[in-house]
Amino acid sequence: MSAIRLLAVDLDDTLLRSDLTISYRTRSAIKKAEDAGVKVVLASGRVSAAMEPFARILGMHRRLGYLICNNGTVIQETLAGNIAYEIRMDSKSALAAFDLADAEDFPVQIYEGDVMYVSRHNEYTEYDKKLTGLRQVVVENFRAMVGGGCHKLLIPGDPVLLAPLEKLFRAYLEDDVTLFTSKPYFLEILPARTDKGTALARVAEFLGIRREEVLAVGDSMNDEAMLRWAGTGVAMVNGNERIKAIADFVTERTNDDDGIVEVIEKYVLKKNGSP
Repeated sequence: MSAIRLLAVDLDDTLLRSDLTISYRTRSAIKKAEDAGVKVVLASGRVSAAMEPFARILGMHRRLGYLICNNGTVIQETLAGNIAYEIRMDSKSALAAFDLADAEDFPVQIYEGDVMYVSRHNEYTEYDKKLTGLRQVVVENFRAMVGGGCHKLLIPGDPVLLAPLEKLFRAYLEDDVTLFTSKPYFLEILPARTDKGTALARVAEFLGIRREEVLAVGDSMNDEAMLRWAGTGVAMVNGNERIKAIADFVTERTNDDDGIVEVIEKYVLKKNGSP
C-alpha cells in the first residue's frame, strides 16, 4: 500500500452521522490528514448545493480542492465554486429512461441548482427533501423537462419493486446509461461510463496524484466504482454487504462512531509516517 496523497470520502452514512452532522473528532482527523499533505475530496450523490454546507464546516472553501457531486456528473472547485467538469445525459437516453420508468408507474426526479424537480409527490422524494434540504417542485410536463437535458435521473420507490425495475433497465438500456442504487429506495440513471470512479480518476489527474496514492471510503453501491478505482478502497461496516465484499478493508466503527477517524488514523496517517 503506497503512502496516501488523496482521500475521497462519501457523505451520507460515511462521513455524516445519522443526524447529518460531522463530529469534532472527525473534523479534527480530517484537518490532521490535510496538515500532513493529504488532499481530501468529498464525493456524493448529492448536488453541490447540498454538499457545500459540509464542505464549509470542514473549511474547504478556504483552499483549493474539489467536490465530486451528483455521483460524478459534476466536479466543482471548492475555493471559487467553479465547475471543473460536468457531463449531461443525452436527450435520447434520458427520455428512454423516463418513458420506461413512467410506463412502470414510477415517479422520477432530477436536480438543478438547489431544486429537486419531481414528476409527482411520493414518500421517498419527501425523505430526499428532508435529507438534502433542497426545494421540491412538481412539474406537470416532466417529460419535456427531461428532454431538455439533465445530469441524472433518480427513480424513488419501494426497494422490493425497484429491484425488478433495475433488471428491466439493464435489459433495455444498460449500454446507454450507468445504473446503480444509491440507497435501497433510489435507483439512479447517469450518462454511460460516468460514476464516482471516473470522477475520482479525473480529480487525481487534476492534482497529479497516482491511482496507487488514492484511498476512497464509502458505504453504498454508488461508491462501488470509486472503491474499485482507488488504490485502496475502504467500506464502512454499516454499509451495503456487496460494497464490503469488494473493499480492500472494512472499518470496525460505524459512521455514528467516527469510522472516518479510524480510516484516517489506520490507513492514512500511520501509513504516511505521521503520529
